[in-house]
Amino acid sequence: MILNALADYYQRLADDPSTDIAPPGFEQKAISFCIVLDAKGHFENLRDIREGTGKNRKGRISLVPKSIKRAAGIAANLLWDRAPYVLAKALPEKDKDMDKLSARAIQQHQAFLERIEETFPGCTDTGLQAVLHFLKTGDFSQVFAHAVWRDVEENGGNISFILSGENELVCQRSEVVAAILENVKPEGHLQVCAIRGIEEVPAKLHTAIKGVWGAQSSGANIVSFNLDAFRSFRKKQGFNAPVGQSTEFAYTTALNHLLEKDSGQRMQVGDASTVFWAKDACDFESDFLDYLSPQKGEEAVSYDKIKGLLTAVKTGIPPTEEEMPFYVLGLAPNASRIAIRFWHDGNVKEIKERIAQHFQDLEMIRAPHDPEFLSLFQLLVSTATERKADNIPPHLGGEVARAVLTGTPYPRTLFANAVRRCKAEQKIDFARASILKGFLTRNARISKTNQKEVSMGLDRTYDNIGYVLGRLFAVLERIQEQAQGRGLNKTIRDTYFGAAASSPLVVFNRLDQLSVHHRAKIRNSGKSTVWLEQLLQEVMGLVPPQGIPPILSLEDQGRFAIGYYHQRQDFFTKKETEAQGEEA
Repeated sequence: MILNALADYYQRLADDPSTDIAPPGFEQKAISFCIVLDAKGHFENLRDIREGTGKNRKGRISLVPKSIKRAAGIAANLLWDRAPYVLAKALPEKDKDMDKLSARAIQQHQAFLERIEETFPGCTDTGLQAVLHFLKTGDFSQVFAHAVWRDVEENGGNISFILSGENELVCQRSEVVAAILENVKPEGHLQVCAIRGIEEVPAKLHTAIKGVWGAQSSGANIVSFNLDAFRSFRKKQGFNAPVGQSTEFAYTTALNHLLEKDSGQRMQVGDASTVFWAKDACDFESDFLDYLSPQKGEEAVSYDKIKGLLTAVKTGIPPTEEEMPFYVLGLAPNASRIAIRFWHDGNVKEIKERIAQHFQDLEMIRAPHDPEFLSLFQLLVSTATERKADNIPPHLGGEVARAVLTGTPYPRTLFANAVRRCKAEQKIDFARASILKGFLTRNARISKTNQKEVSMGLDRTYDNIGYVLGRLFAVLERIQEQAQGRGLNKTIRDTYFGAAASSPLVVFNRLDQLSVHHRAKIRNSGKSTVWLEQLLQEVMGLVPPQGIPPILSLEDQGRFAIGYYHQRQDFFTKKETEAQGEEA
C-alpha cells in the first residue's frame, strides 16, 4: 500500500508539466563544477556553479543520469562524478595513503570512460563526442592549473561537462537523453511485481532514500536484503520481494522528492521524518504543514489557516474532499534501513475533522505571550528532559501523530511524561497544561464516561480532588507571595510542588501551618486578607468529607497540575474588584 501510493504520486508529478520530477533513468543531483569544452573536446574553462555564499555554498541541483549504487567497489556514474572518476585525480583524504588513492583513481577513471562508451555505442551527439575526445586524450593539466581547481581539492563535489556557449549539461542534450532513455529499458526475467501485480523485471537493488533524520547520510533503504537470514529460496537482494524496476524508480524518486528540505511536504515529529501527499493536487496538501508544524516566524499566517480550518469544520467541508485520498508516512532511522514509524491512509475530510478535534481537545487558557496553537514538535519537546529533541522517546512522536490522524486517545506516555516534567521542574506551562487537558478530555469523550472533566479555564464547581488540591496549592502560594512581597525569590512551588502532587496529605498539613503565619504577616503589614480568606474557604469547601488523600493517581496528578495552572492564570485575569481588594 505505501509503495503503491508513492508510485502513484510519482506518476501524478510526472504528468504535471510544472514539476521538475526526474524522468526514468535520471535524478536531481547537486553538481558543483563544470568542465567547459569546445565542440572538438578542447578544454576552455573550469566553472564553479555552486550556489550560496561562504561555507554554505552547495552544488546546483541539476538533472543528471541516475547514480549507480556502490559500496566498496568501483562503479562509475554516467557523464558526472567525483574528481577521481572524471579526471583520474585523487583528492587528499585524512589518514589515507595518496599513492593508493592515486592508483585507485586511475581505475575509477577507466571505469568512467568505459561506462560512457558502453552506454552510447552509436551516438553522434556533438557534446558527447567532445567529452569522449577530452577523456581519451588523458591530458588534464589545464584543468589542474585552473584557479578553480583549488576549490575542487578543498571542497570536493560532483563534476560534469558543458559545451562552450550552452546552458545545459552535456547529459541534458536531447540526443544524449534519448540514448539514455533507450538504454534504461529493463533486461532480465519477468516476475510479478509485488506492488503493482503486473509482470516486470524486478529491481535487484533499490535506490537509497535520503533525508530521513538520523539515518546514514549516504541514504538507507525500505526494501533491502543483505544477509542469508533475510533471504528465502536462495534468492538474492531485491529478488526476495520482487518490485518492478519502473515501480522501484517511481516510489524511490517520489519519496526522495518529498523528503527534500524545501519540498513543503515534510516535517519532523519526534524521531520520525514525516511526509504527506494527496492522490490529486489540492490546497490541503500545501496547508497540512501549517496546521501541525507552523514555521518559525510565520505563526500569524499559519494560525490564520488553523482558524480557517476550525471554522470550515463547523460550517461544513466540501463534498469533493470526502473521497480525496490523503496519505501521511512517518519514517525513522534503523541502521542502514528505514523503519516505518507510522502510516495513515485516509481522506481529506476526515483528517481535517480530526486535526480540528485535536486543537479543540488541547484548547487551554493562556498568557498573552503563549502561542495560540501548538505544533506537534512543541508538544513533544515540552515533555522532554531539558526540552531537547534528542530526549523525546523514540516512538512517542509516531504515536502522537497517529492519535491525531486517527482520532484515537493520545498515548499515555505523553501524559505521564508531562506530569513527570511538571514535578521534576516544579513548573507547569501552557504546553504541558494543554497536553494534560487534551489527554483527559479526549479519553473521557472516547470512553463515553459521564464523569465531568477539566475545562480550558478555571472551573469553580469542579470537585475532583486532584483539581481542587491544585487550586488550593496555588492559593497557598499566592498567600505566601502577598506576605513576603516582591523580594520573594522562592515560593512553596519550588520546594513542595512535586511532593504535593504525589503525596498531598503530609505536604498540605505543613503548607496549612505555613499559611497561618503568612496570613498573620499580611494583617500585621496593614493589608486586608478578606479576599484571600474567602478564596481559601471556597476551595477548601470542595475538599470531600474524608479529607485529603495520602496519594493521588497519575490522572489526578495531571488534574492537580491543571488546577494549579488554572488558578494561577485566574490570578492574572482577576476582576477589578478583586484587584482593589488586594490593594486595600
